[in-house]
Amino acid sequence: MPDLRAVTLSGRPTSLPAAAVSALREQHRGPVLTADDASYDAVRRVWNSMFDRRPALIARCQDTGDVVRAVQFARDHDLLVAVRGGGHSFPGHSVCQDGLLIDLSRQKEVAVDPVQRRARAGAGLLWGDLDRATQAYGLAVTGGQVSHTGIAGLTLGGGLGWLMRSCGLTCDNLRSATVVTADAQVLTASPEENADLFWALRGGGGNFGVVTTFEYALHPVGPIVLGGLIAYPFPAAGPVLRAAREYLATAPDELMITAAFLTTPDGHPALGLALCYNGDPAAGARVTAPLRRFGPVAREQIGPLPYTAVQTMLDDAAPHGRRYYGKAGLLASLTDPAIEIMAEHFAQVPSPQSLVLLVQMGGAVARVQPTATAFVHRQAAFAFTILSIWEDPAEDTANIAWARRFWEDLQPFTNRGVYVNELGDEGEERVHAAYGPAYPRLAALKGRYDPTNVFRLNQNIRPVD
Repeated sequence: MPDLRAVTLSGRPTSLPAAAVSALREQHRGPVLTADDASYDAVRRVWNSMFDRRPALIARCQDTGDVVRAVQFARDHDLLVAVRGGGHSFPGHSVCQDGLLIDLSRQKEVAVDPVQRRARAGAGLLWGDLDRATQAYGLAVTGGQVSHTGIAGLTLGGGLGWLMRSCGLTCDNLRSATVVTADAQVLTASPEENADLFWALRGGGGNFGVVTTFEYALHPVGPIVLGGLIAYPFPAAGPVLRAAREYLATAPDELMITAAFLTTPDGHPALGLALCYNGDPAAGARVTAPLRRFGPVAREQIGPLPYTAVQTMLDDAAPHGRRYYGKAGLLASLTDPAIEIMAEHFAQVPSPQSLVLLVQMGGAVARVQPTATAFVHRQAAFAFTILSIWEDPAEDTANIAWARRFWEDLQPFTNRGVYVNELGDEGEERVHAAYGPAYPRLAALKGRYDPTNVFRLNQNIRPVD
C-alpha cells in the first residue's frame, strides 16, 4: 500500500506512511479503511448528501480502546479529525476531507437496569435502537424526533424530543459518560467525577472529547401513548397557529406538539400538528379534543400508538441521502407577524419535500436552571427550523436562497439564540449565540481539555487559557 495523502489539523497537506497505517490496523479491534477497501464508500456516506467527503482513513472503533488508539494516531500524525456517531450533522461535521474519521457506529451495546431505571448505551446507537431496548421494560429517555438520529450528537447538543416537556431534555437525563479526551486519556464524567466536564458535555457539543458510552436516567413511558398528526388546509394555517398558541400556553407537560408547514402527498401545502401525549391515552384524547376545533381538518391520524411508533412517525420526512439545508432559531413567543411571515414564505417553497417546524418547549425544560447545564435556552417557547430538502444538486441555489430569505425576514421575532444541533456553518457569531452565556465557561474548559482544538469539526468553541 502506498503512503496516503492526508491533511493536518491546520489544513496543511501531509502524507501518512503505509507502515503507520498497517501498524494501526494490527492494533485495532475494528476495521481501519482506506479508499481501496470495498466498504469505504458506504461507510463514509452521511445523512446529508450535500457532503461528499473522502477521509484519508476511517477508524471503525469497536470499543473505547479503539477510540484511544485512533485519537493517539491522530495526535502522532497531526491529523484533522472528524467523529461520527449517527452521521446526522446538518453541516456535515460527521465526515472530513483527507483527515481521520473516527467512526463509532459499531458501538451499539446497550444495558438496561429496569430496577434502577438506568440505561448504559454505546455511542453508535441510534434512537430507534435505544428506544427498542428501553421500551422492553416500559421505560424511555427523551430522544430525537427522527429515530435514525444518533444518540451521541443529540445528547451532547442538549436533546429536544417528544418527552422533553415531561421528562426534560436528553442532557438533563444524562447521569455519566465515558470520554476519550484529546490527549487520549479515558475519563468518567459525572456529578462526582470531573464534574466540570460533565457540565460541559450537557449542551456543549462534541468539543471536549469522544464520548463512547452514555448512562441515562429512564422514565416510565407507554409502551402505548397517544400520538399522531392532524392536518389543516394551508389557508387555515394562520388561524390554526393562533388558536394553538393560546391552547399550548396552558397545555399539560405530558403533551408536546410540533407544528409543521408541509406539502401533502398530492402536492398541496398544509399545516400539520404532530403530537405525543406521555400519559394515559384516554386522558390524552380528552386533552387534545380541542385541536379539531382550530380549523377545518383535512386529515387526522391520532390515536393510541406504541411509543416506538411515535418516535418513527417523522422518519420518512428526513431520509438518508437527500440534500438538506437548514436555518434555525428560537422564539420567546409566537406572534401574529411571525405566523404571517411563515405562511407567506412557505407559499413560495421551491421543493415539496421542505418543511418548517415549530417545536414546543417549556414544561420540564424550563424548570431547570439555565446554569445547571451548558444548554442555556431554557425559557424559549418554540424552537423553529426552516428545512430545505431536495434531491437534485442543480436545485441547490433556489432551495438555499429560499431558506435564507425566510430566516432573514423572521429575525426580528427571534431571541437570537439557536439550538446547536440545528445550526449550520454560519460563522462565529452564531456559534456564540448557540452557547449563549455558557460560552466563556465552555471556552475555558475547552482550553483545559482540548487546548490544541483537536475536536474542531463541530460548532466549535475556541480554547482559551
